[in-house]
Amino acid sequence: MTQGKEEEFERRALELVERHWKWIVLLVWLGFCAWFIFSKYNQIRWFGLGDTDDNLRMMQVRGLLHGQGWYDLRQHRLNPPLGANIHWSRLVDLPIAGLILGLRPFLGGPGAERWAVAIAPLLPYLLLLFSLALTARRLLGPTAYPLAFLALFFAASTNGMFQPERIDHHGWQLALLALSISAIADPHRLRGGLTLGISTALSLAIGLEMLIYLALAGVAMVLFWVDDADERERLRAYAVSLGGGTALAFLLFASNDNWNAVCDALSPVWLSDALIGSALMFALAWVSPGDWKRRLALAVGAGIIVAGFHALVWPHCLQRLEGVSPEVERLWLSHVKEARPVYRHGWRIATLIVAVPITGAIGWWLIIWRRRRDLETLRRVIGAAVPGLVASALLLWQVRTGPAAQMMAVVGCAAIIWFLLPRIWTSNSSVVRVLGAAVLFIVGAGAAVPSVLDWIPEPRPSLRDAQIGKANRLCGSMWGLRPVALQPKGIVMTFVDLGPRLITVTHHDSITGPYHRNGQQIADVMNFWRGSAEQAHALAAKYRADYVLSCPYSSTTTIFMAETPRGFYAQLQKGKVPDWLTPVALPKDSPFRMWKVTG
Repeated sequence: MTQGKEEEFERRALELVERHWKWIVLLVWLGFCAWFIFSKYNQIRWFGLGDTDDNLRMMQVRGLLHGQGWYDLRQHRLNPPLGANIHWSRLVDLPIAGLILGLRPFLGGPGAERWAVAIAPLLPYLLLLFSLALTARRLLGPTAYPLAFLALFFAASTNGMFQPERIDHHGWQLALLALSISAIADPHRLRGGLTLGISTALSLAIGLEMLIYLALAGVAMVLFWVDDADERERLRAYAVSLGGGTALAFLLFASNDNWNAVCDALSPVWLSDALIGSALMFALAWVSPGDWKRRLALAVGAGIIVAGFHALVWPHCLQRLEGVSPEVERLWLSHVKEARPVYRHGWRIATLIVAVPITGAIGWWLIIWRRRRDLETLRRVIGAAVPGLVASALLLWQVRTGPAAQMMAVVGCAAIIWFLLPRIWTSNSSVVRVLGAAVLFIVGAGAAVPSVLDWIPEPRPSLRDAQIGKANRLCGSMWGLRPVALQPKGIVMTFVDLGPRLITVTHHDSITGPYHRNGQQIADVMNFWRGSAEQAHALAAKYRADYVLSCPYSSTTTIFMAETPRGFYAQLQKGKVPDWLTPVALPKDSPFRMWKVTG
Protein backbone atom coordinates (compact mmCIF):
# COMPACT_ATOMS: atom_id res chain seq x y z
CA MET A 1 0.00 0.00 0.00
CA THR A 2 2.76 2.44 1.00
CA GLN A 3 4.82 1.50 -2.03
CA GLY A 4 1.84 2.18 -4.29
CA LYS A 5 1.39 5.64 -2.79
CA GLU A 6 5.07 6.41 -3.26
CA GLU A 7 4.92 5.37 -6.90
CA GLU A 8 1.83 7.48 -7.48
CA PHE A 9 3.48 10.48 -5.83
CA GLU A 10 6.59 9.99 -7.96
CA ARG A 11 4.51 9.73 -11.13
CA ARG A 12 2.61 12.93 -10.39
CA ALA A 13 5.78 14.80 -9.46
CA LEU A 14 7.48 13.82 -12.72
CA GLU A 15 4.35 14.76 -14.64
CA LEU A 16 4.38 18.18 -12.96
CA VAL A 17 8.07 18.69 -13.78
CA GLU A 18 7.45 17.74 -17.40
CA ARG A 19 4.21 19.62 -18.03
CA HIS A 20 5.03 22.89 -16.25
CA TRP A 21 8.73 23.08 -17.07
CA LYS A 22 8.59 26.70 -18.22
CA TRP A 23 7.10 27.84 -14.92
CA ILE A 24 9.69 25.80 -13.04
CA VAL A 25 12.47 27.46 -15.03
CA LEU A 26 11.01 30.85 -14.10
CA LEU A 27 10.83 29.90 -10.41
CA VAL A 28 14.41 28.63 -10.45
CA TRP A 29 15.52 31.88 -12.07
CA LEU A 30 13.74 33.92 -9.39
CA GLY A 31 15.44 31.79 -6.73
CA PHE A 32 18.87 32.36 -8.25
CA CYS A 33 18.11 36.09 -8.55
CA ALA A 34 17.13 36.33 -4.89
CA TRP A 35 20.29 34.51 -3.84
CA PHE A 36 22.55 36.61 -6.07
CA ILE A 37 21.05 39.89 -4.82
CA PHE A 38 21.23 38.78 -1.19
CA SER A 39 24.86 37.67 -1.47
CA LYS A 40 25.93 40.80 -3.36
CA TYR A 41 23.83 43.37 -1.50
CA ASN A 42 26.81 45.27 -0.11
CA GLN A 43 28.26 45.61 -3.60
CA ILE A 44 24.91 46.85 -4.88
CA ARG A 45 24.64 49.34 -2.03
CA TRP A 46 28.12 50.76 -2.64
CA PHE A 47 27.99 50.63 -6.45
CA GLY A 48 30.75 48.04 -6.41
CA LEU A 49 31.48 47.62 -10.09
CA GLY A 50 34.52 45.50 -9.45
CA ASP A 51 35.75 44.84 -12.98
CA THR A 52 37.24 47.36 -15.38
CA ASP A 53 34.79 46.30 -18.12
CA ASP A 54 31.79 46.80 -15.83
CA ASN A 55 32.89 50.34 -15.06
CA LEU A 56 33.50 51.18 -18.70
CA ARG A 57 30.14 49.68 -19.69
CA MET A 58 28.52 52.04 -17.21
CA MET A 59 30.33 54.96 -18.82
CA GLN A 60 29.23 53.83 -22.28
CA VAL A 61 25.61 53.72 -21.10
CA ARG A 62 25.91 57.16 -19.50
CA GLY A 63 27.32 58.50 -22.75
CA LEU A 64 24.34 57.10 -24.66
CA LEU A 65 21.83 58.56 -22.19
CA HIS A 66 23.59 61.93 -22.30
CA GLY A 67 23.32 62.19 -26.07
CA GLN A 68 26.45 60.52 -27.41
CA GLY A 69 25.90 59.17 -30.92
CA TRP A 70 24.58 55.64 -31.36
CA TYR A 71 27.54 54.68 -33.54
CA ASP A 72 30.09 56.66 -31.53
CA LEU A 73 31.50 54.22 -29.00
CA ARG A 74 34.66 56.14 -28.23
CA GLN A 75 35.10 56.76 -24.52
CA HIS A 76 35.84 60.46 -24.43
CA ARG A 77 36.70 60.47 -20.72
CA LEU A 78 39.83 58.45 -21.55
CA ASN A 79 42.65 60.10 -23.51
CA PRO A 80 40.76 63.36 -24.04
CA PRO A 81 40.02 64.93 -26.44
CA LEU A 82 40.60 62.04 -28.87
CA GLY A 83 38.94 59.42 -26.67
CA ALA A 84 39.65 55.72 -26.32
CA ASN A 85 38.71 53.37 -29.16
CA ILE A 86 36.32 50.76 -27.70
CA HIS A 87 35.42 47.73 -29.83
CA TRP A 88 32.05 46.95 -28.20
CA SER A 89 28.54 47.46 -29.58
CA ARG A 90 25.44 49.16 -28.21
CA LEU A 91 23.41 45.95 -27.97
CA VAL A 92 24.35 45.26 -24.33
CA ASP A 93 23.86 48.93 -23.45
CA LEU A 94 20.13 48.79 -24.26
CA PRO A 95 18.76 46.81 -21.27
CA ILE A 96 20.92 48.78 -18.82
CA ALA A 97 19.81 52.11 -20.30
CA GLY A 98 16.19 50.95 -20.30
CA LEU A 99 16.37 49.97 -16.63
CA ILE A 100 17.91 53.32 -15.68
CA LEU A 101 15.22 55.25 -17.52
CA GLY A 102 12.47 53.11 -16.00
CA LEU A 103 13.79 53.31 -12.44
CA ARG A 104 14.85 56.95 -12.44
CA PRO A 105 11.37 58.40 -11.63
CA PHE A 106 11.14 56.16 -8.56
CA LEU A 107 14.72 55.99 -7.26
CA GLY A 108 16.40 59.11 -8.63
CA GLY A 109 19.54 59.12 -10.76
CA PRO A 110 22.07 57.39 -8.44
CA GLY A 111 19.52 54.87 -7.18
CA ALA A 112 18.42 54.02 -10.70
CA GLU A 113 22.00 53.35 -11.76
CA ARG A 114 22.69 51.32 -8.62
CA TRP A 115 19.74 48.97 -9.18
CA ALA A 116 20.00 48.89 -12.96
CA VAL A 117 23.49 47.40 -12.74
CA ALA A 118 22.20 44.95 -10.12
CA ILE A 119 19.26 43.75 -12.23
CA ALA A 120 20.72 43.87 -15.74
CA PRO A 121 23.06 40.82 -15.39
CA LEU A 122 20.14 38.71 -14.17
CA LEU A 123 18.18 39.13 -17.43
CA PRO A 124 20.41 36.94 -19.63
CA TYR A 125 20.48 34.36 -16.84
CA LEU A 126 16.83 33.59 -17.60
CA LEU A 127 17.75 32.93 -21.23
CA LEU A 128 20.62 30.75 -20.03
CA LEU A 129 18.35 28.62 -17.81
CA PHE A 130 15.72 28.31 -20.52
CA SER A 131 18.33 27.22 -23.09
CA LEU A 132 19.95 24.67 -20.76
CA ALA A 133 16.52 23.24 -19.99
CA LEU A 134 15.80 22.88 -23.69
CA THR A 135 19.09 21.08 -24.33
CA ALA A 136 18.57 18.68 -21.42
CA ARG A 137 14.99 17.95 -22.45
CA ARG A 138 15.96 17.33 -26.06
CA LEU A 139 18.99 15.09 -25.44
CA LEU A 140 18.24 13.40 -22.11
CA GLY A 141 14.56 13.44 -21.31
CA PRO A 142 11.66 15.82 -20.58
CA THR A 143 12.26 15.75 -16.81
CA ALA A 144 16.07 15.89 -16.80
CA TYR A 145 16.51 19.67 -16.82
CA PRO A 146 16.46 20.19 -13.00
CA LEU A 147 19.64 18.11 -12.85
CA ALA A 148 21.33 20.59 -15.20
CA PHE A 149 20.32 23.41 -12.86
CA LEU A 150 21.83 21.49 -9.95
CA ALA A 151 25.14 21.26 -11.79
CA LEU A 152 24.93 24.92 -12.77
CA PHE A 153 24.79 25.84 -9.08
CA PHE A 154 28.38 24.56 -8.74
CA ALA A 155 29.61 26.24 -11.95
CA ALA A 156 31.13 29.21 -10.14
CA SER A 157 32.97 30.66 -13.14
CA THR A 158 29.75 30.69 -15.16
CA ASN A 159 27.59 32.12 -12.38
CA GLY A 160 30.17 34.83 -11.76
CA MET A 161 29.31 36.33 -15.15
CA PHE A 162 25.69 36.92 -14.08
CA GLN A 163 26.18 38.39 -10.61
CA PRO A 164 24.75 41.83 -9.80
CA GLU A 165 27.13 44.60 -10.98
CA ARG A 166 28.58 42.27 -13.68
CA ILE A 167 27.27 44.31 -16.58
CA ASP A 168 29.92 43.63 -19.20
CA HIS A 169 28.96 41.59 -22.26
CA HIS A 170 30.02 38.09 -21.19
CA GLY A 171 26.71 37.15 -19.58
CA TRP A 172 24.76 37.81 -22.75
CA GLN A 173 27.35 35.95 -24.83
CA LEU A 174 27.12 32.90 -22.57
CA ALA A 175 23.32 32.96 -22.70
CA LEU A 176 23.32 33.17 -26.50
CA LEU A 177 25.88 30.37 -26.67
CA ALA A 178 23.58 28.22 -24.52
CA LEU A 179 20.74 29.05 -26.92
CA SER A 180 22.97 28.02 -29.83
CA ILE A 181 23.68 24.64 -28.21
CA SER A 182 19.96 24.11 -27.64
CA ALA A 183 19.39 24.89 -31.33
CA ILE A 184 21.90 22.22 -32.37
CA ALA A 185 20.03 19.78 -30.12
CA ASP A 186 16.64 20.73 -31.58
CA PRO A 187 15.00 17.82 -33.47
CA HIS A 188 12.81 20.36 -35.33
CA ARG A 189 15.07 21.20 -38.25
CA LEU A 190 13.61 24.49 -39.43
CA ARG A 191 13.33 25.92 -35.91
CA GLY A 192 16.79 24.69 -34.95
CA GLY A 193 18.45 26.24 -38.01
CA LEU A 194 16.68 29.58 -37.61
CA THR A 195 17.46 29.75 -33.88
CA LEU A 196 21.13 28.99 -34.39
CA GLY A 197 21.52 31.58 -37.13
CA ILE A 198 19.83 34.31 -35.09
CA SER A 199 21.68 33.53 -31.86
CA THR A 200 24.98 33.48 -33.76
CA ALA A 201 24.29 36.85 -35.38
CA LEU A 202 23.38 38.44 -32.03
CA SER A 203 26.47 37.00 -30.37
CA LEU A 204 28.70 38.34 -33.15
CA ALA A 205 27.08 41.74 -32.74
CA ILE A 206 28.18 41.74 -29.09
CA GLY A 207 31.72 40.45 -29.61
CA LEU A 208 33.89 37.68 -31.01
CA GLU A 209 34.75 35.88 -27.77
CA MET A 210 32.52 32.92 -28.70
CA LEU A 211 33.66 32.79 -32.34
CA ILE A 212 35.36 29.37 -32.06
CA TYR A 213 32.27 27.69 -30.60
CA LEU A 214 29.91 29.39 -33.04
CA ALA A 215 32.11 28.31 -35.94
CA LEU A 216 31.95 24.72 -34.66
CA ALA A 217 28.16 25.02 -34.54
CA GLY A 218 28.20 26.10 -38.20
CA VAL A 219 30.41 23.14 -39.10
CA ALA A 220 27.92 20.89 -37.31
CA MET A 221 25.10 22.19 -39.52
CA VAL A 222 27.08 21.31 -42.63
CA LEU A 223 28.09 17.88 -41.34
CA PHE A 224 24.48 17.13 -40.37
CA TRP A 225 23.61 17.70 -44.02
CA VAL A 226 26.53 15.60 -45.25
CA ASP A 227 25.33 12.72 -43.09
CA ASP A 228 21.65 13.09 -44.03
CA ALA A 229 20.36 14.97 -47.07
CA ASP A 230 17.05 15.55 -45.25
CA GLU A 231 18.95 17.99 -43.01
CA ARG A 232 19.00 20.48 -45.90
CA GLU A 233 16.01 22.25 -44.34
CA ARG A 234 18.04 22.94 -41.19
CA LEU A 235 21.07 24.05 -43.20
CA ARG A 236 19.00 26.33 -45.42
CA ALA A 237 17.30 27.97 -42.43
CA TYR A 238 20.64 28.44 -40.70
CA ALA A 239 22.23 29.98 -43.80
CA VAL A 240 19.42 32.49 -44.34
CA SER A 241 19.14 33.56 -40.69
CA LEU A 242 22.92 33.76 -40.24
CA GLY A 243 23.54 35.85 -43.34
CA GLY A 244 20.54 38.13 -42.90
CA GLY A 245 20.93 38.40 -39.13
CA THR A 246 24.65 39.21 -39.29
CA ALA A 247 24.09 41.87 -41.97
CA LEU A 248 21.30 43.46 -39.92
CA ALA A 249 23.38 43.28 -36.74
CA PHE A 250 26.26 45.01 -38.51
CA LEU A 251 24.03 47.81 -39.80
CA LEU A 252 22.37 48.34 -36.42
CA PHE A 253 25.25 47.93 -34.00
CA ALA A 254 28.65 48.28 -35.69
CA SER A 255 30.30 51.46 -34.41
CA ASN A 256 31.97 54.03 -36.63
CA ASP A 257 35.37 52.49 -35.85
CA ASN A 258 34.08 49.01 -36.65
CA TRP A 259 33.30 49.97 -40.23
CA ASN A 260 37.05 49.68 -40.78
CA ALA A 261 38.61 46.28 -41.55
CA VAL A 262 39.29 45.48 -37.89
CA CYS A 263 39.71 41.89 -36.68
CA ASP A 264 38.40 42.09 -33.11
CA ALA A 265 34.72 42.89 -33.69
CA LEU A 266 31.91 42.49 -36.20
CA SER A 267 33.35 44.46 -39.09
CA PRO A 268 33.50 44.15 -42.89
CA VAL A 269 35.95 41.31 -42.28
CA TRP A 270 33.57 38.98 -40.47
CA LEU A 271 30.47 40.28 -42.24
CA SER A 272 31.91 39.31 -45.63
CA ASP A 273 32.96 35.90 -44.28
CA ALA A 274 29.47 35.32 -42.90
CA LEU A 275 27.73 36.42 -46.11
CA ILE A 276 29.91 34.26 -48.35
CA GLY A 277 29.62 31.30 -46.01
CA SER A 278 25.84 31.71 -45.79
CA ALA A 279 25.49 31.92 -49.57
CA LEU A 280 27.55 28.78 -50.03
CA MET A 281 25.61 26.85 -47.39
CA PHE A 282 22.34 27.90 -49.00
CA ALA A 283 23.66 26.68 -52.33
CA LEU A 284 24.70 23.37 -50.78
CA ALA A 285 21.23 22.88 -49.31
CA TRP A 286 19.67 23.83 -52.64
CA VAL A 287 21.71 21.31 -54.65
CA SER A 288 21.79 18.44 -52.11
CA PRO A 289 23.09 15.54 -54.22
CA GLY A 290 21.93 12.12 -53.12
CA ASP A 291 25.38 10.62 -52.56
CA TRP A 292 26.96 11.56 -49.21
CA LYS A 293 30.42 11.48 -50.79
CA ARG A 294 29.41 14.21 -53.24
CA ARG A 295 27.89 16.22 -50.39
CA LEU A 296 31.13 15.90 -48.46
CA ALA A 297 33.18 17.00 -51.46
CA LEU A 298 30.96 20.04 -51.99
CA ALA A 299 31.17 20.92 -48.27
CA VAL A 300 34.97 20.70 -48.31
CA GLY A 301 35.07 22.87 -51.43
CA ALA A 302 32.85 25.48 -49.79
CA GLY A 303 35.08 25.49 -46.72
CA ILE A 304 38.18 26.01 -48.86
CA ILE A 305 36.50 28.93 -50.63
CA VAL A 306 35.64 30.67 -47.34
CA ALA A 307 39.09 30.04 -45.85
CA GLY A 308 40.82 31.15 -49.04
CA PHE A 309 38.75 34.31 -49.25
CA HIS A 310 39.56 35.21 -45.65
CA ALA A 311 43.28 34.52 -46.09
CA LEU A 312 43.61 36.46 -49.35
CA VAL A 313 41.38 39.44 -48.58
CA TRP A 314 41.97 39.80 -44.85
CA PRO A 315 45.49 38.40 -44.23
CA HIS A 316 45.98 40.71 -41.24
CA CYS A 317 43.25 38.77 -39.40
CA LEU A 318 45.10 35.45 -39.51
CA GLN A 319 46.95 36.19 -36.27
CA ARG A 320 45.74 37.12 -32.76
CA LEU A 321 42.64 39.24 -33.14
CA GLU A 322 43.80 41.83 -30.60
CA GLY A 323 46.64 42.82 -32.93
CA VAL A 324 48.73 44.38 -30.15
CA SER A 325 52.36 45.30 -30.65
CA PRO A 326 55.17 43.24 -29.10
CA GLU A 327 55.78 46.08 -26.65
CA VAL A 328 52.16 46.07 -25.43
CA GLU A 329 52.25 42.28 -25.23
CA ARG A 330 55.37 42.45 -23.05
CA LEU A 331 54.32 45.35 -20.84
CA TRP A 332 50.64 44.54 -20.37
CA LEU A 333 48.91 41.59 -22.05
CA SER A 334 51.37 38.99 -20.78
CA HIS A 335 50.42 40.01 -17.22
CA VAL A 336 46.65 39.63 -17.69
CA LYS A 337 45.65 36.66 -15.52
CA GLU A 338 42.67 35.52 -17.59
CA ALA A 339 44.91 35.27 -20.66
CA ARG A 340 47.07 32.64 -18.93
CA PRO A 341 46.51 28.85 -19.09
CA VAL A 342 44.74 27.20 -16.19
CA TYR A 343 47.89 25.40 -14.97
CA ARG A 344 49.56 28.76 -14.30
CA HIS A 345 47.00 29.54 -11.61
CA GLY A 346 47.10 28.20 -8.09
CA TRP A 347 46.16 24.53 -7.71
CA ARG A 348 43.03 25.36 -5.71
CA ILE A 349 41.68 27.79 -8.30
CA ALA A 350 42.66 25.52 -11.19
CA THR A 351 40.90 22.54 -9.60
CA LEU A 352 37.70 24.51 -9.03
CA ILE A 353 37.71 25.68 -12.65
CA VAL A 354 38.23 22.27 -14.27
CA ALA A 355 36.04 20.14 -11.97
CA VAL A 356 32.74 20.79 -13.76
CA PRO A 357 34.19 20.61 -17.32
CA ILE A 358 35.88 17.26 -16.59
CA THR A 359 32.70 15.87 -15.03
CA GLY A 360 30.67 17.20 -17.95
CA ALA A 361 33.03 15.67 -20.51
CA ILE A 362 32.49 12.25 -18.93
CA GLY A 363 28.74 12.85 -19.03
CA TRP A 364 28.78 13.85 -22.71
CA TRP A 365 30.62 10.66 -23.62
CA LEU A 366 27.99 8.75 -21.63
CA ILE A 367 25.22 10.40 -23.66
CA ILE A 368 27.02 9.51 -26.88
CA TRP A 369 27.31 5.90 -25.78
CA ARG A 370 23.64 5.67 -24.74
CA ARG A 371 22.41 7.26 -27.99
CA ARG A 372 24.77 5.36 -30.28
CA ARG A 373 21.99 3.33 -31.93
CA ASP A 374 19.77 6.35 -32.63
CA LEU A 375 21.74 8.01 -35.44
CA GLU A 376 19.53 11.09 -35.71
CA THR A 377 19.82 11.86 -31.98
CA LEU A 378 23.48 10.86 -31.91
CA ARG A 379 24.21 13.46 -34.56
CA ARG A 380 22.67 16.19 -32.44
CA VAL A 381 24.40 14.96 -29.28
CA ILE A 382 27.83 15.10 -30.90
CA GLY A 383 27.11 18.52 -32.40
CA ALA A 384 26.07 19.86 -28.99
CA ALA A 385 28.97 18.21 -27.16
CA VAL A 386 31.92 19.28 -29.29
CA PRO A 387 31.91 23.05 -28.49
CA GLY A 388 31.99 22.31 -24.76
CA LEU A 389 34.76 19.75 -25.12
CA VAL A 390 36.79 22.24 -27.15
CA ALA A 391 36.21 24.96 -24.55
CA SER A 392 37.49 22.59 -21.87
CA ALA A 393 40.61 21.82 -23.89
CA LEU A 394 41.20 25.54 -24.45
CA LEU A 395 41.64 25.99 -20.70
CA LEU A 396 45.18 24.85 -21.41
CA TRP A 397 45.49 28.02 -23.53
CA GLN A 398 43.58 30.67 -21.58
CA VAL A 399 41.57 30.41 -18.40
CA ARG A 400 39.05 32.90 -19.78
CA THR A 401 37.35 29.96 -21.52
CA GLY A 402 36.33 28.66 -18.08
CA PRO A 403 32.81 30.17 -17.91
CA ALA A 404 31.89 28.78 -21.33
CA ALA A 405 33.46 25.40 -20.56
CA GLN A 406 31.52 25.09 -17.31
CA MET A 407 28.25 26.25 -18.84
CA MET A 408 28.40 23.77 -21.72
CA ALA A 409 29.36 20.98 -19.30
CA VAL A 410 26.28 21.09 -17.06
CA VAL A 411 24.09 18.99 -19.36
CA GLY A 412 26.85 16.39 -19.40
CA CYS A 413 26.94 16.51 -15.60
CA ALA A 414 23.17 16.01 -15.53
CA ALA A 415 23.54 12.97 -17.81
CA ILE A 416 25.68 11.14 -15.25
CA ILE A 417 22.89 11.37 -12.68
CA TRP A 418 20.12 10.80 -15.23
CA PHE A 419 21.51 7.54 -16.60
CA LEU A 420 23.03 6.05 -13.45
CA LEU A 421 20.42 6.93 -10.81
CA PRO A 422 17.85 4.34 -12.01
CA ARG A 423 20.47 1.61 -11.62
CA ILE A 424 21.13 2.63 -8.03
CA TRP A 425 17.48 3.21 -7.18
CA THR A 426 16.47 -0.33 -8.17
CA SER A 427 18.79 -1.85 -5.56
CA ASN A 428 17.14 -3.97 -2.89
CA SER A 429 19.32 -2.34 -0.21
CA SER A 430 18.03 0.94 1.17
CA VAL A 431 21.58 1.80 2.25
CA VAL A 432 22.83 1.42 -1.32
CA ARG A 433 19.92 3.50 -2.62
CA VAL A 434 20.36 6.38 -0.18
CA LEU A 435 24.15 6.55 0.01
CA GLY A 436 24.60 5.69 -3.67
CA ALA A 437 22.16 8.40 -4.75
CA ALA A 438 23.84 10.95 -2.45
CA VAL A 439 27.30 10.18 -3.83
CA LEU A 440 25.98 10.19 -7.40
CA PHE A 441 24.37 13.61 -6.96
CA ILE A 442 27.52 15.05 -5.40
CA VAL A 443 29.84 13.68 -8.08
CA GLY A 444 27.48 14.18 -11.02
CA ALA A 445 26.72 17.79 -10.13
CA GLY A 446 30.40 18.64 -9.96
CA ALA A 447 30.09 19.28 -6.23
CA ALA A 448 32.70 16.75 -5.11
CA VAL A 449 35.71 18.99 -5.64
CA PRO A 450 34.26 22.10 -3.90
CA SER A 451 33.08 19.87 -1.04
CA VAL A 452 36.52 18.35 -0.55
CA LEU A 453 38.29 21.70 -0.85
CA ASP A 454 36.05 23.12 1.88
CA TRP A 455 37.75 20.68 4.27
CA ILE A 456 41.25 21.65 3.18
CA PRO A 457 42.23 24.88 4.96
CA GLU A 458 43.72 27.54 2.78
CA PRO A 459 47.19 28.67 3.81
CA ARG A 460 47.16 31.87 5.77
CA PRO A 461 48.03 34.75 3.43
CA SER A 462 51.41 36.30 3.90
CA LEU A 463 51.67 39.87 5.13
CA ARG A 464 52.49 40.95 1.59
CA ASP A 465 49.49 39.11 0.08
CA ALA A 466 47.19 40.59 2.72
CA GLN A 467 48.58 44.04 1.95
CA ILE A 468 47.96 43.57 -1.78
CA GLY A 469 44.41 42.33 -1.20
CA LYS A 470 43.59 45.28 1.05
CA ALA A 471 44.96 47.78 -1.49
CA ASN A 472 42.97 46.16 -4.32
CA ARG A 473 39.75 46.44 -2.31
CA LEU A 474 40.21 49.97 -1.05
CA CYS A 475 41.52 51.53 -4.24
CA GLY A 476 38.32 50.63 -6.09
CA SER A 477 35.98 51.61 -3.28
CA MET A 478 33.76 54.68 -3.19
CA TRP A 479 35.26 55.51 0.19
CA GLY A 480 38.81 55.40 -1.11
CA LEU A 481 38.08 57.47 -4.22
CA ARG A 482 35.96 60.14 -2.51
CA PRO A 483 38.91 62.37 -1.46
CA VAL A 484 40.29 62.04 -4.99
CA ALA A 485 36.91 63.11 -6.38
CA LEU A 486 36.96 66.23 -4.21
CA GLN A 487 40.00 67.62 -6.04
CA PRO A 488 39.41 70.08 -8.90
CA LYS A 489 38.65 68.30 -12.17
CA GLY A 490 41.66 67.24 -14.20
CA ILE A 491 43.31 64.56 -16.28
CA VAL A 492 44.79 61.88 -14.01
CA MET A 493 47.78 59.72 -14.90
CA THR A 494 47.15 56.47 -13.04
CA PHE A 495 47.40 52.70 -13.52
CA VAL A 496 45.83 51.11 -16.60
CA ASP A 497 43.38 49.04 -14.55
CA LEU A 498 42.34 51.98 -12.38
CA GLY A 499 41.38 54.33 -15.21
CA PRO A 500 37.83 52.99 -15.86
CA ARG A 501 36.88 53.01 -12.17
CA LEU A 502 38.29 56.52 -11.73
CA ILE A 503 36.20 58.04 -14.52
CA THR A 504 33.07 56.17 -13.37
CA VAL A 505 32.93 57.44 -9.78
CA THR A 506 34.77 60.78 -10.03
CA HIS A 507 34.64 63.77 -12.37
CA HIS A 508 38.25 63.29 -13.43
CA ASP A 509 39.42 62.05 -16.82
CA SER A 510 42.22 59.54 -17.32
CA ILE A 511 44.56 58.26 -20.02
CA THR A 512 43.48 54.71 -20.78
CA GLY A 513 42.06 51.41 -19.59
CA PRO A 514 42.88 47.78 -20.43
CA TYR A 515 41.48 47.94 -23.97
CA HIS A 516 43.80 46.60 -26.63
CA ARG A 517 42.95 49.04 -29.43
CA ASN A 518 44.58 51.76 -27.37
CA GLY A 519 47.98 50.12 -27.39
CA GLN A 520 50.00 53.33 -27.56
CA GLN A 521 48.29 54.75 -24.50
CA ILE A 522 48.70 51.46 -22.61
CA ALA A 523 52.40 51.33 -23.43
CA ASP A 524 52.88 54.98 -22.46
CA VAL A 525 51.14 54.54 -19.10
CA MET A 526 53.12 51.41 -18.31
CA ASN A 527 56.37 53.13 -19.29
CA PHE A 528 55.40 56.18 -17.20
CA TRP A 529 55.64 54.08 -14.05
CA ARG A 530 58.51 51.84 -15.15
CA GLY A 531 60.99 54.34 -16.61
CA SER A 532 62.92 57.34 -15.37
CA ALA A 533 61.53 60.50 -13.81
CA GLU A 534 62.47 62.38 -16.99
CA GLN A 535 60.52 59.95 -19.14
CA ALA A 536 57.55 60.18 -16.79
CA HIS A 537 57.65 63.99 -17.04
CA ALA A 538 57.61 63.83 -20.85
CA LEU A 539 54.69 61.41 -20.88
CA ALA A 540 52.72 63.50 -18.38
CA ALA A 541 53.22 66.49 -20.66
CA LYS A 542 52.21 64.46 -23.74
CA TYR A 543 48.81 63.72 -22.26
CA ARG A 544 48.45 67.08 -20.47
CA ALA A 545 48.08 65.29 -17.13
CA ASP A 546 47.03 67.43 -14.18
CA TYR A 547 47.53 64.77 -11.52
CA VAL A 548 49.49 61.59 -10.86
CA LEU A 549 47.64 58.98 -8.80
CA SER A 550 49.21 55.88 -7.29
CA CYS A 551 47.69 53.02 -5.32
CA PRO A 552 50.64 51.59 -3.36
CA TYR A 553 50.84 47.83 -2.86
CA SER A 554 48.05 47.01 -5.34
CA SER A 555 48.53 44.15 -7.80
CA THR A 556 49.80 46.37 -10.59
CA THR A 557 52.60 47.72 -8.44
CA THR A 558 54.00 44.22 -7.92
CA ILE A 559 54.84 44.17 -11.65
CA PHE A 560 56.64 47.51 -11.42
CA MET A 561 58.64 46.51 -8.36
CA ALA A 562 59.56 43.09 -9.74
CA GLU A 563 60.52 44.14 -13.26
CA THR A 564 61.73 47.74 -12.79
CA PRO A 565 62.84 48.14 -9.15
CA ARG A 566 64.53 51.45 -10.02
CA GLY A 567 61.63 52.80 -12.09
CA PHE A 568 59.54 55.90 -11.42
CA TYR A 569 56.99 54.10 -9.24
CA ALA A 570 59.75 52.72 -7.03
CA GLN A 571 61.27 56.19 -6.76
CA LEU A 572 57.97 57.68 -5.60
CA GLN A 573 57.56 54.91 -3.08
CA LYS A 574 60.97 55.76 -1.64
CA GLY A 575 59.99 59.41 -1.32
CA LYS A 576 62.05 60.61 -4.31
CA VAL A 577 59.49 63.03 -5.71
CA PRO A 578 60.67 65.24 -8.60
CA ASP A 579 60.19 68.99 -8.44
CA TRP A 580 57.48 68.93 -11.13
CA LEU A 581 55.12 67.13 -8.72
CA THR A 582 53.46 68.64 -5.65
CA PRO A 583 51.81 66.30 -3.10
CA VAL A 584 48.02 66.52 -2.78
CA ALA A 585 46.80 66.26 0.80
CA LEU A 586 44.67 63.13 1.26
CA PRO A 587 43.41 61.60 4.52
CA LYS A 588 46.02 59.65 6.46
CA ASP A 589 44.11 56.39 5.96
CA SER A 590 43.70 56.91 2.21
CA PRO A 591 44.90 53.99 0.07
CA PHE A 592 46.16 56.49 -2.52
CA ARG A 593 49.08 58.82 -2.99
CA MET A 594 48.35 61.78 -5.26
CA TRP A 595 50.41 64.60 -6.74
CA LYS A 596 49.58 67.63 -8.81
CA VAL A 597 51.66 68.23 -11.92
CA THR A 598 53.08 71.73 -11.47
CA GLY A 599 55.96 71.84 -13.91
